[in-house]
Amino acid sequence: MAGEHNQAVVARLRGVTKSFAGNTVVRDVDLDFRAGEVHILAGENGAGKSTLTKLLAGIHQPDHGSVEIFGESGPFDVKSARAAGVTIVHQELLIAPNLSVADNLAMGQENRNRFGGLDRGATKSNAREQLAYIGASFPVTAKAGNLTVADHQQIEIARALAQRPKILILDEPTSALSSAETKRLLRIVGELRAAGTSIIYITHRMDEIDAIADTVSIMRDGSLVETLPKAMASPDAIVLRMVGRKIESLFTADRPTPGPDVLEVEQLTDGKNIGPIDLKVRAGEVVGIGGLIGSGRSEFVRLIFGADRASSGTVRVDGVPADVSHPAAAIRAGIALVPESRKTEGLIVDQSITSNVVLASLRHVRRAGWVRPSAVRKVAAKAKEQFGIKSASLKQEIRTLSGGNQQKVLLAKWLETRPKVLILDEPTRGVDVGAKAEIYQVINACAQAGVAVLVISSELPELIGLSSRVHVMREGRLVAELDAEGLTEEAIMNHAFGIPETSTSHTPGDVHHGQ
Repeated sequence: MAGEHNQAVVARLRGVTKSFAGNTVVRDVDLDFRAGEVHILAGENGAGKSTLTKLLAGIHQPDHGSVEIFGESGPFDVKSARAAGVTIVHQELLIAPNLSVADNLAMGQENRNRFGGLDRGATKSNAREQLAYIGASFPVTAKAGNLTVADHQQIEIARALAQRPKILILDEPTSALSSAETKRLLRIVGELRAAGTSIIYITHRMDEIDAIADTVSIMRDGSLVETLPKAMASPDAIVLRMVGRKIESLFTADRPTPGPDVLEVEQLTDGKNIGPIDLKVRAGEVVGIGGLIGSGRSEFVRLIFGADRASSGTVRVDGVPADVSHPAAAIRAGIALVPESRKTEGLIVDQSITSNVVLASLRHVRRAGWVRPSAVRKVAAKAKEQFGIKSASLKQEIRTLSGGNQQKVLLAKWLETRPKVLILDEPTRGVDVGAKAEIYQVINACAQAGVAVLVISSELPELIGLSSRVHVMREGRLVAELDAEGLTEEAIMNHAFGIPETSTSHTPGDVHHGQ
């Protein structure tokens, strides 16, 4: 039976250590991975989980220690590790936006005809089979750049499964997936385990650990803290080892009394799929937006920020009509948007922490039209301390940071614009428990300072815990407004699915219509 450690060891790490720019990110780790087992790697962002799997996949070489795959000792590079049966699905997705879905799926394993050219028919046919296996429904001819982050995640997963790996590494594979897509992936993971595949799975989601884990290894600050069998891996046990403290209430009960309306949206629409929508957010208030993926949540806030063009409607900030024809104008009006995808929309990953922090607020570090390097350094140093960004130096490139630290840089960048309205789209996607608590503190501090905060989150406990009220979106419209006091996840989902209100259990007075 899985998890009883009677399966064959297929990969073995002994004393592996890895440093970048003088910063040790994996420290003297010993681990075994077994056939037919789901081995969870848990830990805060920056704990070394992703780097550890990249050492196994041949992407990085250890400074010390050894990697052994199916009895063969390294060193392994990507090609030899893949030949040995190791396939990895990265947390940061590797999608070519200008290519079709089919071409992305065939990347590195192209189908050739007898003349050496690309076999377009076979490429499309194989792509359809790969997508059908994971239950994805978007067309193989679609340009990848026109698809959602969730679609990109599914392309990566389908491409990895097509290689028929013996050791499959999944790094936060469900971070952008809907609940239905997540269930399908977990079912596939179960099938692969039953077929003898060794699965190394990185996740912060306790429900996924409970559903599929055989073994859980917890890392902290680059070191392996402990490996637990499933029976001992309760959420409390995992979090205690991850962050050195038990699960506490992450959300503040100390909400400020809301002030006057700061953000007023009236009849905002793109003329196609979104709106018209009315919404108000007061000073010091955190308002949540719930709904299914595809309900139009991100598209709605992009209209407020000017990232997409509204066909009609009004946005006011402090009672004054705001120009939201483009993001630069929205920033000047006091609106900031922390986007869902930090890699493609939020940060310039091959530039430094310093460059990214001041990117949206250069006017604050200019004098007589010139950017002052001393002012830039001061702003970045303050952000590093304020947000607890872990890095070797402020010159470090964004791509070398963990997901949680990238998210902190993104928050710092937008808060440096000194917004009156802060919009957060999935602010803790792919972020661990410790970093989540820090981000929640930042959000609460913004509310205490009188900022109007609008939060989109697919994690319903987060949405309820952060917000004083929650709007639910369905098919491009706000369909319900729910008071967070006594609000249940079931109530949000019933409105999201359009289940009649009589089927929904509420505290009386929770629901206010008219949106």
